[in-house]
Amino acid sequence: MAINWYPGHMHKARKEIREAMPQVDLIIEVLDARIPFSSENPLVPALRKDTPCIKILNKADLADPELTQRWKQALEKEQGIKAIPMSQHEPNKVRELLQICPQMLPHRNFEGTPLRALILGIPNVGKSTTINNLANRIIAKTGNEPAVTKSQQRIKLSNNIVLHDTPGFLWPKLEPEECGYRLAVTGAIKNTVLEFEDVGMFLVEYLMDAHPEVLKQRYNLSEIPASSIEIFDEIGRRRGCMRKGGFADTHKVAEILLNDYRSGAMGRITLETPEMIEEQKIRMEAIIAEREAKQKEKGERKKKKKSKA
Repeated sequence: MAINWYPGHMHKARKEIREAMPQVDLIIEVLDARIPFSSENPLVPALRKDTPCIKILNKADLADPELTQRWKQALEKEQGIKAIPMSQHEPNKVRELLQICPQMLPHRNFEGTPLRALILGIPNVGKSTTINNLANRIIAKTGNEPAVTKSQQRIKLSNNIVLHDTPGFLWPKLEPEECGYRLAVTGAIKNTVLEFEDVGMFLVEYLMDAHPEVLKQRYNLSEIPASSIEIFDEIGRRRGCMRKGGFADTHKVAEILLNDYRSGAMGRITLETPEMIEEQKIRMEAIIAEREAKQKEKGERKKKKKSKA
């Protein structure tokens, strides 16, 4: 499945963030604790340079706590990064950021001038709720659908902090492909652009490998079938989602699976580990190198063809 969801306002947001970055003292990036790598914006490292960055591992109450701590350690290996697991059900803890922000710049005096912080995050990661908790009032529109925020705004917070809000946006290409699937599973991409069956199959295949007991307990399976489509059929029979001929309604079963995962009904499940991502990065580097080599070869063939003509 190739997910390529890049509305016009997201192109505008990318440009605005690039322009705003040199003017801010601190970056706050809201990540999904269930997919810290996939929900991270790959443009941020190149754009932030030496600017300190707080990475909020949001929705930590839905993620595996042990893996969240491992991700925190992995992220903080990079200079100037502080990772903080959070849940929006604990607004007081979110507001502790107001004290943490100045600590990220210990040599700066913000008594005369405000601390300028840029907050960003992909769609549906909880950025707007974070802003409302920080401001202790309703400022940003929230919703379960991605792409609610569509324009920049500045919010004055206590502790002499000015927060620059940005629209949530995804990058043009979601690579490696697994990242696109994980974003889809967690709800970062609008349901209207998804193939539910593909996303549901991806989730089931991950659970078969990493959390088979979750499938057994949640869907009352005595054993794990050999294939993901057989699991779909079993869940369909138990949840009354069958078509004529004894086959599962795969769309309805996929909806059940995704809703159960997103709501936390399956338990606290993280979809990626630091080790898994390192392996995927190596694989992606090889794919990119091969792609570039083919493009170079194609270019050389064109040159030879022109020289012969």
